[in-house]
Amino acid sequence: MNTPDQLLRSLKSLSGPFQPFDVTQLPESPGALFLQWLNLAIENEVKEPHAMTLSTVDADGYPDARVLILKDVVGEAFYFASSSEGRKGRQLLQNPQAALTFYWPKLGRQVRLRGTVVDMGAEAGAADFRRRSLEARAVALTGLQSQKLEKMDDLEQSLANQRERIKRDPEIVEPSWRLYAVNVREAEFWQGDIHRKHIRIQYHLCDDGQWRYNLLWP
Repeated sequence: MNTPDQLLRSLKSLSGPFQPFDVTQLPESPGALFLQWLNLAIENEVKEPHAMTLSTVDADGYPDARVLILKDVVGEAFYFASSSEGRKGRQLLQNPQAALTFYWPKLGRQVRLRGTVVDMGAEAGAADFRRRSLEARAVALTGLQSQKLEKMDDLEQSLANQRERIKRDPEIVEPSWRLYAVNVREAEFWQGDIHRKHIRIQYHLCDDGQWRYNLLWP
């Protein structure tokens, strides 16, 4: 039997071929470049291209991360939604600095974003909640995210109860549900290369409110 080391080293990575990335035709801001890359990922049928890793820090300084779905991009504001009472919500309340990471293996592309998270308020959260699927709303309405679950039957019974609540009141909203915006201040676009000559473009927001970008060594 192979050891974990042997197994992992036998796996291929960045096998390509990948589409070229022209660094001479870059937009002035990272939001515009991100949308170009996202549309390319969709055109190439990358699975769940809107899935992203949200990284936060807890009260003890330990990093935490989980995969969420990107809801919108407006300029350099990237939106996601979650309960404000869950772990990530509590962490963001204490420290609103966060990072987002996208990785599209089929294209060999990665996007890393860092910025400050802003709670868009109850009204925006309610509007997002009502656009969620029935099952997603039912899960959120249990109000028990990240708490200990004794047995799966408890979950099924709670979901049945929440579906009934939604049936009686289609406009019902979980009060703690929030729409968050990550206002990006730094962004890196990484194009992988089969020979590891990766192309890296870093954008950063300057004190004058203008965006600057530069190439980075692989």
